[in-house]
Amino acid sequence: MNNKLSVRTVVAIGIGAALFFVCGRFVAIPSPVPNTNISIQYGVLAFMAAVFGPIAGALIGLIGHALIDASYGWGIWWSWVIASAVFGCLMGFGTRKMTLADGVCGKKEIIRFNLTQLVCHVLCWGVCAPVLDIIIYNEPVEKLFAQGLVAGIGNAVTTAIIGSLLCVAYAKARPQKGSLAKED
Repeated sequence: MNNKLSVRTVVAIGIGAALFFVCGRFVAIPSPVPNTNISIQYGVLAFMAAVFGPIAGALIGLIGHALIDASYGWGIWWSWVIASAVFGCLMGFGTRKMTLADGVCGKKEIIRFNLTQLVCHVLCWGVCAPVLDIIIYNEPVEKLFAQGLVAGIGNAVTTAIIGSLLCVAYAKARPQKGSLAKED
C-alpha cells in the first residue's frame, strides 16, 4: 500500500481547510445554544472526504476547525477540533466505495453519502465532542449534550443539502466511466 499523499490530495487539503475556515467563520448561523453555530462547512468537509479520502478529510477538519477557533480569540477548543477531524476521517472511510470521480452520483450514492454523514454526525457530536469536553475541560454534562444535539442536527441538515449538491455537481462535471472523454 502506498502511504504517500499525492500533490493533488495535499492541494485539496489546503483548499478544503481554507473553505472549511471561511464557511465556518463567516457563514455560521448562531443557534440558541451558547457557543454553538449551525454551519455549512461540514457539507464541504463531507464532500472533500468523499472525493479525497479519510486522511484528507481528517486533516481538513483538524486544520480548518483549529483556524476557526484561533480566529475567534478564545483559544482552540481541542475537543471539537478533534471531533471535526474524526468526522472527516469517518466520512472518508464511509464513502470510499462512492465513484464520484467516475462521474457517478445517483440515488444510491446520495443515500450512502447521507446515511454515512448522519452516523458520523451522531458519533462526533453526540459522543466524541461531549466526552472529550468532559475529559479535557471538565465541562458541565447538560450543556455539552445540548450543544452536541444542536450541532449534530444542524450539521446533518446542512451536510445533507450542501454536501449532496456538491457531490452531484462534481460527478456531473466528471467524464462518465466508459465514455469517450479523456480519463485522468
